[in-house]
Amino acid sequence: MVEREQKDVLWFDELHRQDVDLVGGKSSSLGELTSATQIPVPYGFATTTYAYKAFMTATGLNEQINQLLATIKDYEDTDELHTVCANIRSLIVNAEMPTELATTIKKAYQQLAVKMGQTDPFVAVRSSATAEDLPNASFAGQQETYLNVQGADLVVKKVQECYSSLFTDRATYYRHKQHFPHEKVALSAAIQMMVFSKAAGIMFSVNVANGNDQQMVIDAIWGLGEYIVLGKVTPDHYVIDKDSGEIIDLTITNKPVELLQSPGGGTFEQEVPADRASQPALTDDQVKELAGYAKQIEKHYGCYMDMEFALDRPTNKLWLVQARPETVWSNKKKEKKETGEKMMKDAQPILKGLPASPGLASGKVHVIADPADIDNFKDDEVLVTQMTSPDWVPAMKKAAAIITNNGGMTCHAAIVSREMQIPCLVGTAACGTAAMDVLHDGDQVTVDAKNGVVYTGDLTKELAPKEQISTTPAAAVEYFAPTATRVMMNLGDPDLAKRYASQPADGIGLMREEFIWTTTIHEHPLYLIKTGHPEKVVNGLAAGIAKVARAMAPRPMILRFSDFKSGEYRHLKGGEEFEPHEPADLLGWRGAARYYDPHFIKAFKLELAAVKKVRTELGLTNLNVMIPFVRTVDEMAKITELMAENGLKRSADFKVYMMAEIPSNIILADQFNRYVDGYSIGSNDLSMLILGCDRNNDNVSPLFDERNLAVKRAIFHLITVAHRDGKTVSICGQSPSEYPEFTEFLIRSGIDCVSVNPDMVKETKKNVAHFEQRLLLDQATGRGRQLDSEINW
Repeated sequence: MVEREQKDVLWFDELHRQDVDLVGGKSSSLGELTSATQIPVPYGFATTTYAYKAFMTATGLNEQINQLLATIKDYEDTDELHTVCANIRSLIVNAEMPTELATTIKKAYQQLAVKMGQTDPFVAVRSSATAEDLPNASFAGQQETYLNVQGADLVVKKVQECYSSLFTDRATYYRHKQHFPHEKVALSAAIQMMVFSKAAGIMFSVNVANGNDQQMVIDAIWGLGEYIVLGKVTPDHYVIDKDSGEIIDLTITNKPVELLQSPGGGTFEQEVPADRASQPALTDDQVKELAGYAKQIEKHYGCYMDMEFALDRPTNKLWLVQARPETVWSNKKKEKKETGEKMMKDAQPILKGLPASPGLASGKVHVIADPADIDNFKDDEVLVTQMTSPDWVPAMKKAAAIITNNGGMTCHAAIVSREMQIPCLVGTAACGTAAMDVLHDGDQVTVDAKNGVVYTGDLTKELAPKEQISTTPAAAVEYFAPTATRVMMNLGDPDLAKRYASQPADGIGLMREEFIWTTTIHEHPLYLIKTGHPEKVVNGLAAGIAKVARAMAPRPMILRFSDFKSGEYRHLKGGEEFEPHEPADLLGWRGAARYYDPHFIKAFKLELAAVKKVRTELGLTNLNVMIPFVRTVDEMAKITELMAENGLKRSADFKVYMMAEIPSNIILADQFNRYVDGYSIGSNDLSMLILGCDRNNDNVSPLFDERNLAVKRAIFHLITVAHRDGKTVSICGQSPSEYPEFTEFLIRSGIDCVSVNPDMVKETKKNVAHFEQRLLLDQATGRGRQLDSEINW
């Protein structure tokens, strides 16, 4: 039996990531995803490096290649490099492949056809070098990929062309600069089922623009993904929060052309219809699905990852077609460098772009429209061009900075510029103005590639990091349309109030009191009463609450009284003595049930005293309160009576709200209305209790969805009943941040306020304005979309 190390072909499910020496980085990674994860990967097989070495030995090519490489006197001379590399590739392509190897490849292709239930399936033939896709060097894209290949004979031919692609100009130059002898690089070819791409793209499990590993980025275009790598099309760009999976920033571009598969093999370019060109290539759900795969792959590999995906046109299924370690931020320390956040008043930006590779540089512009002029580029000039393809690496190496009309954050040139640590802006056309329309040869410019801005003149001294930075606030440049639906902010840490006070929020829709307990007070309130220090509770709470109220004034803020579960209270100092051990404290002694309980009422009165102090002694009357987890109408009656007895009576200037997070709150809203000024929907708890689903339990968490019709019916019913009695309804759960379409449902249902986390305020503000304008237009024309007829209870 032949040892696997001496086989010419291995199937993906036989491969693992440690098989780099056998099948190269790309093939071993595809094998790892296939054999060790549940990530959807198109199936296939790989020729081995053993087969490549056998080919090179049988043809006697190694010696001839060494002789030709030895003739290169200057690798910076692009003409000389091109001539030698072309001769080497010609030798490889025209050599006769050993019969045994050719037969093995054809047989494997025929077996793939049987396994996939197809006759002569279309495949992609992707080169996979042993030195590529490693954590310490990026050889990605230095070899070739052949798409839409059909037939056994053509597959063999493309494998041989993959072998020759080890000696493209850019691959040879790159290896020379990275000191990789060509004999130490062997090549595998991955033969993989073709995805008939409706859309495709690239994603990273780290924000490659700034190294923020709490974010992921996804770039997507119509058709095949090759036009991203080539910089031919500027892609849609998404930034996703890694923890929540939320889209926190997006840029949808005009994508005028797409590369598609030809029915008979090969590819062709076609124009994208105007009505589709500016539409997102992916839905939000597809972006979130991809983000989930990216997190899984990063967790599996244990490092930042660079991945490629394709959306199959016939099935609308997402496939991962490549995954490799990211090579820049994985191997350098993140240095916090301020590059001109405070600048001279007369420094006016002349151009904006996507910050593909951060840094600050100045130099004279050199515009290159034709690649034939690349040899004229001089050291320390600023390279300005239509797009930066991999063939431009020699010129890029000389550049002080790079600016392109097109391209996205994940195009190959952007990756290389990051590795070379050259400041780079891409996609300026999509950001408003094409670089080649405003910059001319000889212009002196400063490129601030951290912030994506180009300035006239040399401002590197003014924009360089300073030891002391002025605290004068920057002028606001964003405009947010006023909205009838208030957009408020959720907050926990009072110390963040000043930082976020400038957000375009209409106030604080939810301040969580628990944060003050865990960061400032630390001790259980009953323990402090027992030890004779109840003032610590009043003063500690009042100080934290006042910090937020003062920062946001005159905008209103709503404080939610303590909503610890017993297990959380027990972790405070002295808590063990006063807290029960509950098997399900989520449904236990929490919220309103505590406040009037004889065992806890003294502690709640301290919370009331803190609120009274902030409103009366400190004069911060923008403070209002909210009662969490109220199970019965009688409970709410008791709480409001208790508050009034302690100097906090509902009035026109002091509002009392109730969390709507239990089905009884919805069903009995007409009776709760007597005791509250309004409601704030806690969509997380409400969804769990309506669906009977613990979102933290992996066995059932996939069933948790705030968009479920039962939850939407409950919300719609609450808004209807509350408005009937003049009460307001807000929402402070996660769903408006995660699902813009859910925000649209809320607007159409008549919600009064949406409260979101600070990082989502701006986006939500824009979304709300958009949905309100849409609603007005729909009503004006009578032809707009209506709420689902099933929404009425």
